[in-house]
Amino acid sequence: MEFAIVEPTGARPGTAAITDEEAAALARATVNLFGVWGLSDQEARVLLGDMPARTWARWKKKDIGRIDRDLRTRMAMLMGIHKGLRYLFRDPARGYAWIRKPNAALGGVSALDVMMRGEIMDIADIRSYLDAERGGW
Repeated sequence: MEFAIVEPTGARPGTAAITDEEAAALARATVNLFGVWGLSDQEARVLLGDMPARTWARWKKKDIGRIDRDLRTRMAMLMGIHKGLRYLFRDPARGYAWIRKPNAALGGVSALDVMMRGEIMDIADIRSYLDAERGGW
């Protein structure tokens, strides 16, 4: 029996990876976003994959270190949530407040409650929900 040679490929060939420079920009934007969302340090750390307190403290001082793929993905999805809210609400403050408001479509809990479960898919679910609400998919 002869087997074909299979060349290794990335997880998503044809999809551009987030560069280190883009990841650093995402980190800075994420710190700012969490500020306007009014997140506590603990909430921010959970959304960033249980980031250590010392690392989060450095990020807030604009000292961004190495960012792994999971964290890059989390931040990209959080920015997608922000973008979706900006499309849905003309007044940015309403979008920022929406994160904490109970939502019947989410079983009466807030988007933040869902995301605070800590799994990357919880963030993805909120992103998908907002994309569907604005007709983005």
